[in-house]
Amino acid sequence: MNTRIRTAIAVSLALAAPVLAQAPIPPAPASAPEISAIDRVWAGQSSRFALSVTAARIFVAYYDANRQLTVASRPRQSNDWVYQKLDSWVGWDSHNYIAMAIDDAGQLHVAANMHRDPLVYYRSRIAGDVRTLVREPVMADAKLERSMTYPIFLRGADGQLVFKYRDGGSGNGNEIYNIYDTAKQTWRHLLATPLTDGEGQRNAYFVGPVLGPDKLFHIAWVWRETPMAETNHDLSYAQSRDLVHWQRSDGTPLKLPITLKTAEIVDPVPVEAGMINNNTVIGFDPASATMITFHKFDAAGNTQIYVARREAKRWRIAQVSDWRGFRWDFRGGGSLDSRLFVSGAVPVGNDRIRVSVVRDGKPIDFLLDAATLKRISETPGSSLAERLAPSIAVPPGMTLNTAEDAAGSGIALAWPTLPPHRDLPSHDIPDPTVLRLVMPADPKSP
Repeated sequence: MNTRIRTAIAVSLALAAPVLAQAPIPPAPASAPEISAIDRVWAGQSSRFALSVTAARIFVAYYDANRQLTVASRPRQSNDWVYQKLDSWVGWDSHNYIAMAIDDAGQLHVAANMHRDPLVYYRSRIAGDVRTLVREPVMADAKLERSMTYPIFLRGADGQLVFKYRDGGSGNGNEIYNIYDTAKQTWRHLLATPLTDGEGQRNAYFVGPVLGPDKLFHIAWVWRETPMAETNHDLSYAQSRDLVHWQRSDGTPLKLPITLKTAEIVDPVPVEAGMINNNTVIGFDPASATMITFHKFDAAGNTQIYVARREAKRWRIAQVSDWRGFRWDFRGGGSLDSRLFVSGAVPVGNDRIRVSVVRDGKPIDFLLDAATLKRISETPGSSLAERLAPSIAVPPGMTLNTAEDAAGSGIALAWPTLPPHRDLPSHDIPDPTVLRLVMPADPKSP
């Protein structure tokens, strides 16, 4: 069976077990997760679905078999789902993923199906009740909600609910932040200006903000000149304590909006040099120093994994992989069937760093020396999709997508789809597949 298995949202990877000198006593088998069906879903392309988990309930947002945006909920201790169909239908565009969050009053927020589209946003009226979701025509500013992409909910420095998105298109968009007032049940702009400004010539593609162990928010991004993927360039970075006041890694304040001329450039990667948006991921080493994982071409033209670490007065760039004959020469517009996914650096003890990637559907773990950033080992990794493969049938030509609870409960979603197709219609419409809930044997409370 040559079906590739990958995670389209979050890849959970672990170190391979070491080889022991003597045969160990076989460990007790791990309890298998409980896998149950939620609904039949659209499988013509992969658009990220959303999962939110509270102490009492599980919330899922997805596109059903008829492509209709649907939100479902059930108690954590029951299999009885409540479904709510919303007035939005997805096409063939894999950019049109779903974002979902729960505010401090328990109200549900859902934003979805936007790729240079007007606002598609819903808010519930009764806490925890998906049947009371109502579409809101305006969030904070109608003028800046006519061409929206990449909706993301996150929590600010004081725990406030924040919403960010791109206003405009690829090659000429700006990053907008809104903040929610739970008492007034209203949104307003968090920043008086966009975070970045492409000056009508380019736009920034962000990963983050990520809240670090230093209590700072960290973001990394690339600049892109046109809708063509090969025009990404100049890995950049900024940090903030409150998502309002931004600065360089040395603490120098940044005037907003940040432009290409004023940005802190971590690595001046030129266009057509193998660096792509969404694969510039923040992580941290054992000493809590900020690291960025990304990829670009080496001197021989092979695609390689790199890390950048902020040290005393500079960013240190280190090559992680040493692949021969592997070159991902992506070009053109639309959603790509990506050959590489990277994750942020993770401390392993006090002296090592793990960098996990997925290459052509295969998880790989790199172990680095924390002091020198030299590679210690390259071993097969493990992803949730791979672990679920024996239990979930994946139709030929499809991939298994997963979404894991960001709160760490171990609860997850899994569903097969066709890979991205440059956002173009396929010659045929595949049968729907089954969206499944994965419950660990011992789920943790969020």
